[in-house]
Amino acid sequence: MRSTASPVQIRDSGEARPPVEWRTLATSRARLARCDWLDATGALAPGSVDLVYADPPYATGSKQRARNGAFDDRWTSLTAYLAWLRERLGATIPLLKPTASLLLHVDWRVCHHARLLLDDLLGPDRFVNHLVWSYGLGGSTKRRFARKHDDILLYCVEPEGYYFDPPLVPATSRRLAGTFKKATDVLDIPAINNMARERTGWPTQKPLALLDVLVRACAPPSGIVLDPCCGSGTTLAAAINAGRGAIGCDVAAKAFEIASRRLEDIAAR
Repeated sequence: MRSTASPVQIRDSGEARPPVEWRTLATSRARLARCDWLDATGALAPGSVDLVYADPPYATGSKQRARNGAFDDRWTSLTAYLAWLRERLGATIPLLKPTASLLLHVDWRVCHHARLLLDDLLGPDRFVNHLVWSYGLGGSTKRRFARKHDDILLYCVEPEGYYFDPPLVPATSRRLAGTFKKATDVLDIPAINNMARERTGWPTQKPLALLDVLVRACAPPSGIVLDPCCGSGTTLAAAINAGRGAIGCDVAAKAFEIASRRLEDIAAR
């Protein structure tokens, strides 16, 4: 089926920070590069993106490992991490259309810092939602309440003009059984289990069901979705499946390979 997604606007390579080499995938609906988030922003046209979903490292202080890859999430200090994040978010904001939104996926370690950072970069009046992804899996401890959620901060460019299509979820009450209701700011979506077919073996992989909800809600049909820390390519896959265009990058060679194969599989269906 031919895509209706808008063509991805890429600047001439001479304007990039260094030149970024884009690989076109999924019947021209997606572009992917192995590069740093900051380098990718220099290669994209201002005002060309409808939704940014960024799932950066969380400043865990450890190396994140899984069957098919690893990345280092150790920082000299929290200040160094926040400076790294601020620089990249600041370079990304000019890429957004007036109707666009930005989703920043973090966790308890830096969520409060990230919200203040986005308030500073975009303005407190651009805040839309603090989404809670409740995933259920993970360990517990006798010393605190079990940590079973991530935080996703949603900001817009224009408070009166951003795109949003409220997602519907199955109603849970007995009276409304079999019907749907508008989703709340708590997204109760299971994490990927170890036997799931969608599991790629890349650490911190998010479930396709989560990104499907976010993309369809926050990016218009035929819009362009950017994931600057794309890992295994879940956001890109969700965008393509939903009829949107996708741009992704990751600095890790293994992540680039996994995401490339995933998008090629989508194109082959």
